[in-house]
Amino acid sequence: MLVGKKQIWIFYIASILFVCLDLLFILLRINFMAGLLPLAALIIYLALFSLDKLMLFVVFCTPISINIFQVPGLGLGDIGVGMALPTEPIMFGIMLLFFMHIAYSGYDKKILRHPVTIMISLSLIWMLVTCFTSTMYFVSFKYLLERSWGVVTFFFLGILLFKNVKNIYSFHWLYVASFLLVIGYTIVRHYPSHFSEKGAHTAVNPFYNDHTAYGALLAMFVPILGGFSLIKRFGPTVRILAFCLFLVFLMALALSYSRAAWLSTIAAIALLILMLFRVKLKWILAGLTLGLCLFFAYQTSIIMKLQRNNTDVSQDIGKEIQSISNISSDASNRERLNRWSCAYRMWLDKPVFGYGPGTYMFKYAPYQLSYMRTIISTNEGNGGNAHNEYLGPLAEEGVFGMLIMLAIATTVIALAFRLFYTLKDRDMRILVISIFLGLITYFVHGLMNNFLDTDKAAVPFWGFIAMLVAIDLTNKEQEKKLEIA
Repeated sequence: MLVGKKQIWIFYIASILFVCLDLLFILLRINFMAGLLPLAALIIYLALFSLDKLMLFVVFCTPISINIFQVPGLGLGDIGVGMALPTEPIMFGIMLLFFMHIAYSGYDKKILRHPVTIMISLSLIWMLVTCFTSTMYFVSFKYLLERSWGVVTFFFLGILLFKNVKNIYSFHWLYVASFLLVIGYTIVRHYPSHFSEKGAHTAVNPFYNDHTAYGALLAMFVPILGGFSLIKRFGPTVRILAFCLFLVFLMALALSYSRAAWLSTIAAIALLILMLFRVKLKWILAGLTLGLCLFFAYQTSIIMKLQRNNTDVSQDIGKEIQSISNISSDASNRERLNRWSCAYRMWLDKPVFGYGPGTYMFKYAPYQLSYMRTIISTNEGNGGNAHNEYLGPLAEEGVFGMLIMLAIATTVIALAFRLFYTLKDRDMRILVISIFLGLITYFVHGLMNNFLDTDKAAVPFWGFIAMLVAIDLTNKEQEKKLEIA
């Protein structure tokens, strides 16, 4: 296929270098790296000539990626190096290509002026500011870098990718197809424990380090598959397939024993009902505000009633649901209260800039009160983060960190409501509501856990938001064309 002497020489030189590098790795007995060379060559080719396919390749790899921290024999866990392979190195490379592209030809100003883009850009800027005031510079700048390659790849570049609606469908099908492999693997590993609650904790390893993260991602894609089963642009066969996958994901969600994921799915269903009855966003927000005010007004009696609930987690689904409100004996629930109270006390000490992005897990131990500690409490900084996507930024980035995260959620919700009520195409409305409900499951889940520092959650989270922005911009362009015509 190559034509001309120049191209032939390039081909032979590249081939010789590839073989030499492969032999070098084999001689050094680095067989793992030698085996990855063909994949690396393919990735470089896609990065240079077909970036959209490389992004979709990352999407497919995300559910089955493995953190290098968990790979035995490499010794990287001892020095605190953690990176999801193969996704995060590729996203880092895509981010560098994006910055080179921006320096050379700029970026679409319409995207930059979009309210959602402004909020997300502001979050990165404030995170950078708090890195300079951080109590742990290396940890904070590493955290910022990890957040940046997710946002750049699947939000800023994602908007350009998703302006072609076919890529939106491709994104979902690829993630679901890969996720099915993880579901099958998890069920096989879960079976020997007779699908018990305890067995769910380890069945997801090594793809997920916790069953709650697995449940959170399942919950995000349940509305997607439900929506796909109703979209007419798909033929009957595809719609039936989508519905069957919808049932599979629901089953996997039930077997995940992730109570937070169950709760977030229920919240998404409740919001869907309100939207179908065309209840305006302002009334929903007013109802939530009223409920919050009533909670604080009667918090003493509410907490006393919750403390009487001593139903622990079990294989009985009914008891598992009842245990969600158990704050008297359930170690998981009590530990969350411990983490949240620590975040609040940390914020009181550093209310403006916080301790620095990514530092909560290393700094919260002294803020634990003895009577709030549980059997799973630790001082080692290895027990996870604040278990909250809003209180975590409060402790790490001060009050503005939390407010910006809330502003992102509010802006995205407002955008989704506007699109749902203004789009005329039925299939596009179903697509928008499916994406939005997937995001709602994560916004609600974010009250109880935080996973945006992982590729598993970052790719769909920022990707879903980019899809809504891309649909909004495309819709506005079409409306302008109609006005001119």
